[in-house]
Formats: sequence, C-alpha cells, structure tokens
Amino acid sequence: MTKETAATVFLAKQDVPYSLHEYTYAPEGGPIGMQAAEALGSSPDSVLKTLVVEIDKKQPACVVAPAHQKLNLKKVAALFGGRNARMMSPEKAHDLTGYQSGGTSPFGQTTQIPVIISQDAMEQDHVYINAGDQGFVVRIAPADAVKLSDAKVADVAAE
Repeated sequence: MTKETAATVFLAKQDVPYSLHEYTYAPEGGPIGMQAAEALGSSPDSVLKTLVVEIDKKQPACVVAPAHQKLNLKKVAALFGGRNARMMSPEKAHDLTGYQSGGTSPFGQTTQIPVIISQDAMEQDHVYINAGDQGFVVRIAPADAVKLSDAKVADVAAE
C-alpha cells in the first residue's frame, strides 16, 4: 500500500509490526466504525474510533475506543481533573491534529495531544485504528498503540 499520511510516516519510523488496510468510507451509511468492522471482517471490539474531545473548554484529548462503545465523557474529563468533556468541532480538531474528521489518528498529529485508549481495547490481540485518512486504518497490537501514542489506558465506556 503506497498511501502516505502523517500517521504512516510516523509509524514507518517505529520498530513495531503493523499493517495498513483500506475500506470504503461511506458517512451516509451509518456508524463508520461498524462499517469498517464489516468491511475488514473484524469484530467491532477490535475496530477503534478516534474522537477528539475538549475538557472544561480548554484541554484537548484524543480518545480511542471500540467502534460500538459509547463514551462516558464525565469519565474522560475526570482523567484530566476536569468536570466536563465534549466533542471538539471537526474544524478545531483538524487545526489541532492535522487530520480531517473520520480520519483522525493518534499517531503523527500536527500537535500531539494526550491520548486515552479504552481499557476494553487492550483485551484484543490486535486493533484497527485510523491511519490518517477516511477509510484507511492500521492494524496494530494494542500495547504497541499505547506505547507509540504515549496513551493512558482507562475505562471510558458508558454503562
């Protein structure tokens, strides 16, 4: 695969095994993570969505969680000593990370923001995470994803 993004450039410099995969990105076809899981022939537990949030209107964070999982934004805020978290606007997230909505990666961001990976993802042998473009993912061991993104592992799931 020859597609190059900031994430793939970053990953190419690391000493960890990974592979790159593409799927048809269809935002009008329902939840993207679920579409990706089906296209990749993988469980939604191992296909992770990447969301950019803002804690107390000042602290950005990148949350990586299973595609089907709903986030508890209060749990996310508490990880940073905050009270509230909300989704960051796609424009602001793009300006900060360099990635467009639907292709945000925790790897190779323009401004590296703190990353949280759902503890549920750690139960998988491998996970699929956005690789910097819509319909483009990296397959990687969750422990390597944590190491490369300097992520906190935490329970971020809604009950």
